[in-house]
Amino acid sequence: MVREPGGPDVLGVAEVPDPVPGPGEVLLDVAAAGVNRADVMQRQGHYPPPAGEPETLGLECSGVVAQLGEGVSGWAVGDEVCALLPGGGYAERVVVPAGQLLPVPRGVGLVDAAALPEVACTVWSNVFISAGLREGETLLVHGGGSGIGTFAVQLARAWGARVAVTAGSERKLAACRELGAEVLVDYTQQDFVEEVRHATGGRGADVILDVVGASYLERNVRALAPSGRLVIIGLQGGRRAELDLGALLAVRGAVMATSLRARPRAEKAAIVASVREHVWPLVEAGRIRPVVHARMPLADAARAHEVLEESSHIGKVLLLPREPGPDASRGGSAVDDHDLGGTA
Repeated sequence: MVREPGGPDVLGVAEVPDPVPGPGEVLLDVAAAGVNRADVMQRQGHYPPPAGEPETLGLECSGVVAQLGEGVSGWAVGDEVCALLPGGGYAERVVVPAGQLLPVPRGVGLVDAAALPEVACTVWSNVFISAGLREGETLLVHGGGSGIGTFAVQLARAWGARVAVTAGSERKLAACRELGAEVLVDYTQQDFVEEVRHATGGRGADVILDVVGASYLERNVRALAPSGRLVIIGLQGGRRAELDLGALLAVRGAVMATSLRARPRAEKAAIVASVREHVWPLVEAGRIRPVVHARMPLADAARAHEVLEESSHIGKVLLLPREPGPDASRGGSAVDDHDLGGTA
């Protein structure tokens, strides 16, 4: 729970009544919850949950179906699943709309499956559905070492695209290279516009996935290829910037900004269904793996938030409300785990 907006120290553990699934909902016993930048923003008071949704943090989890609400079909008590949530994942139990459930992919452990729903739905809906990345095109991913970044690199490569990334350390760039990125830009020392244009023979990136926002807007437009598409999904670099429409017109470019959490349930269910159809086979074939930086007890949620704010992680940080079983992490991860004092 968040006692009040503030730093990681405002996070605490409290006993609350078990949630009850309503019509079309499913109750899960949570195995693990993914930690996301949106959780940090909510803790700080900048990203409140949609009306009627849980105040508890946590936008994705994995677990076991404990109870079905009225009218739910296609799932059974005991099924191992992962889920895209409107909130509530930092808990032992959570209620989720049945349309936002995914089966745990074959070859992925129950715990590590919690690293998949948010990043898979975010990358698929933005890079492929909205921006229409095609085989042979170039994707530029800002924050390549993040959970979203590590997933985007793998999915784009599996789709036959060329991938460029920005990251702030050689360690993160090396991890991105291992996952399939070809153009590696250290944003602390290099200009990503120059590097991407050089690597593409002056053309630029066909699609840019941006978590930074305002401070990158002008350079992102300059980095676009003709008919390029810039998708903004984060505001780590601010909310307001000036846009040179002439520069955008010159490349016939498109700028779009999207969010996932506030979408209606029907839209999220459609994205989840599309992910299951198009992305899950690649995961089950071993072409995409969850990248898990650390698995930590739920009681260490404050430390997990510190890790995200330090940007010291590669991939996802997971919170475990209970001790996992021996097979919970079968299948491993694409980058070696980093022990931060949790259960990794």
